[in-house]
Amino acid sequence: MIENNMFPEEYAPLAAVQAETEADLLARQNVVGVALGTKYTGGTDTGERAITVLVDAKLPRDTVRAADLVPAELSGFQTDVQEVGVLQAGTAGLPTAPPKENGALLATDDTGEVTLSRPDEAARQQAGPYLLAKRFRPAFGGVSVGHFKITAGTFGTAVYDTAAFPGKPARYYILSNNHVLANSNAASIGDPILQPGPFDGGTFPADTIARLSRFVPIKFIQAGQPIPLNFVDAAIAEGQFHDLDRRIYWVGDLRGVNAAPAVGTVVQKTGRTTNWTTGRITNINATVDVNYGGGKVARFAQQLLTTDMSAGGDSGSLVADLDGRAVGLLFAGSPVVTVVNRIALVQALLGIRVHP
Repeated sequence: MIENNMFPEEYAPLAAVQAETEADLLARQNVVGVALGTKYTGGTDTGERAITVLVDAKLPRDTVRAADLVPAELSGFQTDVQEVGVLQAGTAGLPTAPPKENGALLATDDTGEVTLSRPDEAARQQAGPYLLAKRFRPAFGGVSVGHFKITAGTFGTAVYDTAAFPGKPARYYILSNNHVLANSNAASIGDPILQPGPFDGGTFPADTIARLSRFVPIKFIQAGQPIPLNFVDAAIAEGQFHDLDRRIYWVGDLRGVNAAPAVGTVVQKTGRTTNWTTGRITNINATVDVNYGGGKVARFAQQLLTTDMSAGGDSGSLVADLDGRAVGLLFAGSPVVTVVNRIALVQALLGIRVHP
């Protein structure tokens, strides 16, 4: 599916070729994504438009089967092969060893029963000095949050229903990822959301800030079945108006929406793990395969890719341009790139607004 307002007009011919060829490219060895971007030569961006083929690892040419080689051109447009590593959603990077008694991180025993415990302070400090992992009321964009059965993610921003504008919003929500607020489809509507997230010391019921309201289900790849496409990893949880502040720490109040950012746009985010960071959009209209752990993989289309600007626990961060306009919702990445859902799709599929 190609939207006319998704990218600059000059990329439209490349997008048509991408649509025709990406299924074949994604079936090749090591290929984890196909996107639109620019050509790199010797590590330098030439600025020439190209169809980008993302691989988890570049292999010596003589070790790759002829059928798996990426052609230098597709329908007259040059290709660019970029090594990005394994694209991972969730809380990669946070310790997952069985915690000690002093707290509220959830673990599953051999019978499948979920029990409450929390990693001790030494375990948290070993993972890193997370400055936004404290309890805040009102809470705001950038701080630790999470479903009571996960570790921790990031509160993106506070939002309200599209139908309430103009009007009197009846409900106010935290916006973050499905895998942060809805436990990757495993949650039930009404489940408690903690701030800070369980890994950061949040306990139920003392730190409950919201209740899960709705989420876009993630469709995972199933062996022998057609590969479904996802567009967002997103969810909202209803909280009390006085507990939710829609400003984003160090970013401020959003000042609009940038629904179709260009390659090269500099963006910013504040997240629970890496705090305030900036990056540059390297690719648009990306179709990528993202790992969720436990052998679960989901394919996402129409994504934005940026330079590395995140780490595990930053999932759910609201990404904005330097003018303060919302660009997307961060949900996955690798040590090389960060993957972002387009904000237009997040708003449309959840029926919410991030800005008047």
